Amino acid sequence: MTQLSYEKAFERLEQILAQMNSGKTPLEESLKLYEEAEKLMQACTAALNSAEQKIEQLVKRRSGEVAVDGQIQPCTEPLR
Repeated sequence: MTQLSYEKAFERLEQILAQMNSGKTPLEESLKLYEEAEKLMQACTAALNSAEQKIEQLVKRRSGEVAVDGQIQPCTEPLR
């Protein structure tokens, strides 16, 4: 499976769910769709976890505002 963006993977998950809920999908195809959905869910979870870690890395000032560098880019620090 090629690397999909979070949005594309989620869209495909919705398509699979609709197809499986239609009640018209043969068992063999349903199993293949289920396997594909499982991989897509893992990819979505990994993308969300990665985004969460990046957010946690943002350096905040005492006021709670995100610190920025000279080019107005958010400052980051490694996770502890």
